[in-house]
Amino acid sequence: MKTLNIVFMGTPDFAVSTLKTLVENNCNIVGVITAPDKPAGRGRKLNESAVKQYAVSQDLKVLQPTNLKDEAFLTELSALNANLNIVVAFRMLPKVVWDMPELGTFNLHASLLPNYRGAAPINWAIINGETKTGVSTFFIDEEIDTGEMIQQESIAIGENETAGELHDRLMHLGSELVLKTVKKLETEDVTTTPQIENADLKTAYKLNRDNCKIDWTGSIEAIHNKIRGLSPYPAAWCVLENGGESVDVKIYQATMELEAHDFKVGSIQNTKKEIKVAVEKGFINIHFMKLPGKRNMPAKDLLNGFEFKTGSKML
Repeated sequence: MKTLNIVFMGTPDFAVSTLKTLVENNCNIVGVITAPDKPAGRGRKLNESAVKQYAVSQDLKVLQPTNLKDEAFLTELSALNANLNIVVAFRMLPKVVWDMPELGTFNLHASLLPNYRGAAPINWAIINGETKTGVSTFFIDEEIDTGEMIQQESIAIGENETAGELHDRLMHLGSELVLKTVKKLETEDVTTTPQIENADLKTAYKLNRDNCKIDWTGSIEAIHNKIRGLSPYPAAWCVLENGGESVDVKIYQATMELEAHDFKVGSIQNTKKEIKVAVEKGFINIHFMKLPGKRNMPAKDLLNGFEFKTGSKML
């Protein structure tokens, strides 16, 4: 049985779940690396990362370097005498960091690698209409998300599941997989598998304004998948043209209604309780939407104080 001295690297809530699992299973965490505190809110109060908050609550040593190649940081990191680094939702590491421990550095990625390498694997799996995804552990190398795989676990994606809901399920599945990977390293029972490269691999591109915009001329399935794949963050958006005024709106939740009709694509068909957008082969029934300067609201609440004028449409 090999004794593991672990440095954990991560920042958001997704990473906290794994760190908590390691701590609760008596893994020896010799240090935690997380993002520097950032000013937030009106008072510009320094905001600590979710990982830092948990690490401090457990009396773990925390390092918050701004530059991962800084000599003072590297000296402090080396002094921890870790023989394994574990990375969950952190930033890209320089070789001097990931190559430092004897056993190397492994990463948890929220996809079934080699598919969906990149920044937003949970979102893109749903946007692309996948019915299955999962989590992978792999050893970090010079490229992004390309290293030799250690283990994988898969789960089904629900037909109406949002990125937020899937995030939470993968967060827990990933925690369990990291613990299993640690146990394998402890017993020196690790067999890695090279990732197979091919032209059909799907990528988890960074989300931006352009790729979050809804194309109402697309298929009803593609529109539905984009809305749920971007909910609750950053949220799918489009332009609402209403009575000569055009504004950007965000749509957080919707369902598909397959139905033959003669309405123009993008036209809004609303009642006192429903907001429906005509699309090819049916309607997108909007359940939650956000107008500029307003909060995200259920459709029926929004309709209490907002009027869709005749001829209004989504662009």
